[in-house]
Amino acid sequence: MTAAQSLFQPFRLGSLTVPTRVVMAPMTRSFSPGGVPNQAVVEYYRRRAAAGVGLIVTEGTTVGHPAANGYPNVPRFYGEDALAGWKQVVEAVHAEGGTIVPQLWHVGNVRRLGTEPDASVPAYGPMEKRKNDTLLVHGMTRDDIAEVIAAFAQAARDAKAIGMDGVEIHGAHGYLIDQFFWEGSNQRTDEYGGSLANRSRFAIELIQAVREAVGPDYPIIFRFSQWKQQDYSARLVQSAEELGAFLKPLSDAGVDIFHCSTRRFWIPEFEGSELNLAGWTRKLTGKPTITVGSVGLDGSEFTQFFGKTDEVAQPASIENLLQRLDDQEFDLVAVGRALIVDPEWAAKVRDGRMQDILPFSRESLATLA
Repeated sequence: MTAAQSLFQPFRLGSLTVPTRVVMAPMTRSFSPGGVPNQAVVEYYRRRAAAGVGLIVTEGTTVGHPAANGYPNVPRFYGEDALAGWKQVVEAVHAEGGTIVPQLWHVGNVRRLGTEPDASVPAYGPMEKRKNDTLLVHGMTRDDIAEVIAAFAQAARDAKAIGMDGVEIHGAHGYLIDQFFWEGSNQRTDEYGGSLANRSRFAIELIQAVREAVGPDYPIIFRFSQWKQQDYSARLVQSAEELGAFLKPLSDAGVDIFHCSTRRFWIPEFEGSELNLAGWTRKLTGKPTITVGSVGLDGSEFTQFFGKTDEVAQPASIENLLQRLDDQEFDLVAVGRALIVDPEWAAKVRDGRMQDILPFSRESLATLA
């Protein structure tokens, strides 16, 4: 056994057994024309499962709401053609001994006019936004909120029907659910606005609806973050006490696992403790957590790779990560860019072949390796 053996122990949640603690983080790849995962997507996920990734969280997949999508060639999680494509992915991952969940996604007010599948549909969000006479963001009514919640519930129901091992709800990074959390984007005066408890109502009702759709034993993962795409310094909560108050209603609504999105897993979340966001979440809720953030890579800023750059993120030691895992700070470890560039990352770590791990560069985003 290698020093990384703790990463390759099984994780059990009810009737679900994840063969290793390595999770593939959800990463938008935009290789699904018409929103349908094709054979290249099937192979992309299969290769990671074959190399020792225990749980794959798919790239963000849009739920069946007209304004859910914000980007071209993003896969959807509705419609017979897309679900048939995802069923092939599920079967391929299961054949390699892995487990897989879809990340269910609505981009909210990030959407721009002209975006597929219907270019005429504006963004939806907590608050209306206009520019001159053009409606850019439709402020969601109670009926709109109910429709979006129903779309998430149906997507979860479909995930269970095609053999997915659970679902992840995307509540992070400034997308729709997070837009309701965030005071800067939610200044509603009804029961969905005001205090953080009220701003959490949309997420709580959505989680409850998903739980009702899939039954008591089907795993629900909820991904959240402090930071936003629009503001990396944003803080939803300022203390462990506030974090606990925020998470408890979500946990009670039906979340089984919290996926705690940070940009660097080794940074303490609050002063006076070395615990990261996943560590604090586990301590406060008693629920299993997934940590994430530059695992296996140096501290290069990942956003720099969205533009033209010659920078390369080099492989980095995971000794600190392994110690934290051994200390039960968190339960599962999500790996992002390192798994985009190197489908064999988990196998190389397991076998002690750290010197063979590939560095990450912008070119890695151009293909499904």
